[in-house]
Amino acid sequence: MMARLGIALLNLLGRLPLPVLRALGAGIGRALFVLAAPRRRVALRNLQLCFPEVPAHQRRLWARQSFEVFCQTFLDRGWLWSGSEALVRSRVKLSGALHELDGDTPTIVFAPHFYSMDAGGLALPLHTTREFTSIFATHPNPVLDQWFMAGRQRFGKVRMLNRADGVKPIINCVRKGGLLYLLPDMDYGPDDSVFVPFFAVPDAATIPSLSRFARLGRAKVVALYSRMTPQGYEAVLTPAWEHFPTDDPIADTARMNRELEAAIRTMPAQYYWVHRRFKTRPQGQAPLY
Repeated sequence: MMARLGIALLNLLGRLPLPVLRALGAGIGRALFVLAAPRRRVALRNLQLCFPEVPAHQRRLWARQSFEVFCQTFLDRGWLWSGSEALVRSRVKLSGALHELDGDTPTIVFAPHFYSMDAGGLALPLHTTREFTSIFATHPNPVLDQWFMAGRQRFGKVRMLNRADGVKPIINCVRKGGLLYLLPDMDYGPDDSVFVPFFAVPDAATIPSLSRFARLGRAKVVALYSRMTPQGYEAVLTPAWEHFPTDDPIADTARMNRELEAAIRTMPAQYYWVHRRFKTRPQGQAPLY
């Protein structure tokens, strides 16, 4: 019941003028920055590890802004997932190498965890008729799980594949000329991870699925970087990465992290710093949190 009431409230708030909704989100984010001490410490530690050269006051400002953006983008789901298609199109813009969506070449979209990733995920099916596939993990609350699924599938030909179903259905979709929306930039634990540099951390556990799926699916890789703007959102599609994948999945994964680093530096407060990105350590090394 609480989940249903929360969703109904978000849908109601989604009718507010965007500046009012964003101001509300910023206020909630500032409060959470004070109240959610464990997550605040995680964000500050991540920024310290990744940007040791940046003054502490600047890292703290980025962390606070990150909480604000998190709350703003969460409230925006009210209109993203229940507003009219015309409203979404007016606020969510897709730009960049849009020609990469043409044809039926198997394509993997590297879509890292910027807080605006759900807006970017809606932008793609609004601009292509190709089948669009994403991987998900079931939420323990069935009401929220249904809400997430319905919101992310509301436009276009979107197919959600459960991570528990394995690799085969994912590769089949790619080889048939579909678009795979892949978010492989979190720390998913030691299984199948490799240790490659990420910012100033030389051994960040990272899954090599982007390289692996690109090779198995014989697919090109493009990146989609989603940014919150005062007017809504902008998702920028990059040209296909040259010389990717290679025969070295570790080198490919290190390159993925370098590409992500460059994008984060353009909007450091909009990345998902509340995640314990460096929780998995090489054997024998001390924890970082």
